[in-house]
Amino acid sequence: MEEPSLTQLLRDARDGDSVAANRAYTFIYRRLHAAARQQLRRQASGPATLTPTALVNEAWLKLSAAHYEISDREHYLAMASSAMRQIVVDAARARGSGKRGGDAVHVTLADDVGGEEHGVGVLELDRALQRLEQLDVRLAKVVQYRYFGGLTEPEIAQLLGLTDRTVRRDWRKARAFLHAEIRGAA
Repeated sequence: MEEPSLTQLLRDARDGDSVAANRAYTFIYRRLHAAARQQLRRQASGPATLTPTALVNEAWLKLSAAHYEISDREHYLAMASSAMRQIVVDAARARGSGKRGGDAVHVTLADDVGGEEHGVGVLELDRALQRLEQLDVRLAKVVQYRYFGGLTEPEIAQLLGLTDRTVRRDWRKARAFLHAEIRGAA
């Protein structure tokens, strides 16, 4: 008997099948946990308010409550990256509001390939990413999928219908824009 795909498990779960929901969660948990661990490891200062497990659980609950049509695994991971971004930004806002920004969460913009690390606030990064989204939605999606969701270049390329080379070029352009935008705001 053939193993059901993540897409089918998610559809069945959305239709009320609790066994499918548990199987889907198990199927995707490791991937989301790795992305969450990578995202939270970038936080350069302050005590952690979120653990990778808590971030994955919150993202899973947020997506489970939504009624989206999932086209495939990459589509689900893209939606999970958006949910994790919202959760991390909301947590940073909550921390910053309690202490007038003195306890703000900072992250680095370094990537796996190397490069200089620049500690910036999560909220500052989110604002710069929103400005990038106004100028070029695709570049903003590449950042969100890679930075917040931990998707690989081939996964992003498949999701956006691009080549790996285009995704790498978009990633470089987006990082350059974000660095310039953040430096200009400082």
